[in-house]
Amino acid sequence: MSKIPQLSETSRPGHLDWWRQATPEARRALAAASFGWMLDSFDVMLYALVLASLILDLGISKQTAGVLGSITLLAAAAGGLVFGVIADRYGRVRALIGSVLIYALFTAACGFAQNIVQLALFRILLGLGMGGEWASGAALVAETWPDKHRGKALGIMQSSWAVGYALAALVAGLILPWKGWRVVFFVGILPAFFTLVVRGRVAEPEIWKRGTTLPREGPMHGFRRIFQSDLRPITIAITFMNSCTLFAWWGFNLWVPAYLSLPRDRGGIGLSAHAMSGTVIAMQAGMWFGYVSFGFLSDVFGRKRCYVLYLILAGILMFFYARVHTSWLLIALGPLVAFFGTGYYTGFAAVTAEIYQTRVRATAQGFAYNVGRIASAAAPFAVGNMAQQHGFGDAFAITGTAFVIAAFCWLWIPETKGRPLT
Repeated sequence: MSKIPQLSETSRPGHLDWWRQATPEARRALAAASFGWMLDSFDVMLYALVLASLILDLGISKQTAGVLGSITLLAAAAGGLVFGVIADRYGRVRALIGSVLIYALFTAACGFAQNIVQLALFRILLGLGMGGEWASGAALVAETWPDKHRGKALGIMQSSWAVGYALAALVAGLILPWKGWRVVFFVGILPAFFTLVVRGRVAEPEIWKRGTTLPREGPMHGFRRIFQSDLRPITIAITFMNSCTLFAWWGFNLWVPAYLSLPRDRGGIGLSAHAMSGTVIAMQAGMWFGYVSFGFLSDVFGRKRCYVLYLILAGILMFFYARVHTSWLLIALGPLVAFFGTGYYTGFAAVTAEIYQTRVRATAQGFAYNVGRIASAAAPFAVGNMAQQHGFGDAFAITGTAFVIAAFCWLWIPETKGRPLT
């Protein structure tokens, strides 16, 4: 009687087969991009978490606080465009390291600000690094992972934003009542040490290295290519769709901590710093599951179908959240809003990687993502101004409308699931 062959550990089917099928280089690239994005979130969201203290301590209005958030996003848009070109020309890893160093140093500098002008300057410089990290990391992951598992890998990378946001909330909850908002910003220097690990352990993708053997084009080649006739309608649709989602995300997430913390007579819910921190951490749990689930679902059902479903549900849930004023209902609804209102971002890196070729990929991703940031720069001010005039209910309803508009943009964006990178 013949023996039944035994499966080895590496061949035995299981839930982690997709992870084992990647090379060690791909797994290191995913780890580097994920930690970079997590620390980006950690540094950037510290501002949102201390915003209520800044309003009270520095005596600034909601409109001024919104302007500070907006100029950071504008700077991030500029940084994303510049670092996209740098990543295509000089390498994904070099661009990743440079962006992390910039945002870490200037997050810490925010703790030394003595007035609004100084704080605004440091936020602008921080934004340049913040914008550069995503395009570098997304291209690095997309180019090192197998086509059929690209969505999962990018889901893991995107989910690290929620981890960073939750860590920022934890740090703010512990340090803000104890040492104040300046020390919270000082903690933001820690990501700078992460770059030492990346420099020694992570290699450039082979597909990018092969591209460097071809004749070099000028720095504007990538921008010209993504607007040629075959790609122009898709580039415009993707950019406008991302503009709407970023407007909605920043308009909501930058103001949620302040909304939960401000006294009721100033339009907020009146939670303590610890309660606010706990509520935001619970939302990040929903956000993390949203990111990861989108990666797995989009690898099975397609990018387009999942994107539209998440956006429509995010818009509907946002209208409900805008009308809730009971703290326990906000705590219960928050993770669900974060799940659908953020998880779709996993698909953006996959779709853009699968549409654009290697020589212009980071440029295209940087353009589409960061022009969206330019549009989203209006969100903190628009929501803050609306909250000042009409309350947070009407202000958050604006973000729900933006989600619905983003869903309609998919009429012009093709399905890309399973496309090999060119």
